[in-house]
Amino acid sequence: MSTTNVFSSKGSLAYSELRQLILSGGLAPGSRISQYELADAMQMSITPLREAIRRLSSEGLIVMDTHRDSRVADMSASEAAELLEVRLALEPSATAMAARHRTTADIGAMREAAGKLLPVNRVWGEEAITAHREFHRAVYVASHNSIMIKLLDDLWDKSDRYRRIGLELPSGAEPRTIDLNQHHQILELVAAGDGPGAAALARTHIADSLTASVTGALEEREKAELEAPASAD
Repeated sequence: MSTTNVFSSKGSLAYSELRQLILSGGLAPGSRISQYELADAMQMSITPLREAIRRLSSEGLIVMDTHRDSRVADMSASEAAELLEVRLALEPSATAMAARHRTTADIGAMREAAGKLLPVNRVWGEEAITAHREFHRAVYVASHNSIMIKLLDDLWDKSDRYRRIGLELPSGAEPRTIDLNQHHQILELVAAGDGPGAAALARTHIADSLTASVTGALEEREKAELEAPASAD
């Protein structure tokens, strides 16, 4: 029994570390995973790493072929669009729930997170992405709906890969002060208990976000890649 628990613990650690490497861009989309090299770099044995790879394959973050080789899943316009659609469906509802169920402690957590916000652009980079996520999580955690929180946590994990692409687009250099100010407006609407108003602004905020522009950029990139061989001929 104790051996099983230790193995499970090591597998969970490998899963957590490998998942973070993928989501942060430490392992590039489409890159081949050399299991022994990665196990050595992560200072663990191959067995828990393989367990982690299987788990991440079931989540769609790793692709395994018939020869047991594996690679980081590519990023695509279709997945970016689906992630955005789901966020538009879920997060405004979670924001409305937050306005109904928020506590004094929740409002304090949101205000603290809002105080760390920076424009999500190329200038502030990773620091802004982290602060941005912490604020949005403080809002949807205030919904006190555990299933919604879990769904949005997973959604934000997967969306962060695309958010980083957004920083490299031309729009990633913009000041984005409107986007920044909307966070504070959402906070005040939630604090005031205005669910419909908070949900409507959250929907506008998501639709106009930097990540929303990633889908179009990826579509253009994929189209160019498809046309490249024909133009070469």
